[in-house]
Amino acid sequence: MSIWWSLHLRREAASVPLARRLLIGTMETAGVDPEISYDLSVALSEACANAVEHGGETPNGGSSEAYRVTAYLDGEKCRIEVADSGPGLPRTQEIRPARPDAEHGRGLCLIRELADHVHIGPKPGRGGTVVSFDKILKWKKDPSLLTA
Repeated sequence: MSIWWSLHLRREAASVPLARRLLIGTMETAGVDPEISYDLSVALSEACANAVEHGGETPNGGSSEAYRVTAYLDGEKCRIEVADSGPGLPRTQEIRPARPDAEHGRGLCLIRELADHVHIGPKPGRGGTVVSFDKILKWKKDPSLLTA
């Protein structure tokens, strides 16, 4: 089965649970194992929260009021991309774990723990950041298919 969707969301906190619920609903409908769905939904929430918080100022000094989320469920893998139009990450910035007492800075590390492959880089063209990650899917066991 192959499913994909893309959302253009306002940079508001309320957009984060909307994207998360759509992803969970899509994976539930497709029959993805709930643990995998949960891991991906947490990673998506973190990526969206970063876009909401950091994806606002454009390189030319303007302001972007939106970001984009795209999800692909194709065969045995789910790939998710969250793209904003903010200033982007410096090319030399290394993603390091946050201090235990820090209130911010855990999101990208958490995404790396929950996904199989993660890429964080500049958005092609007009600036911004793209966080993309994927995970191999597992499927729910359907008890109605088992024979006694």
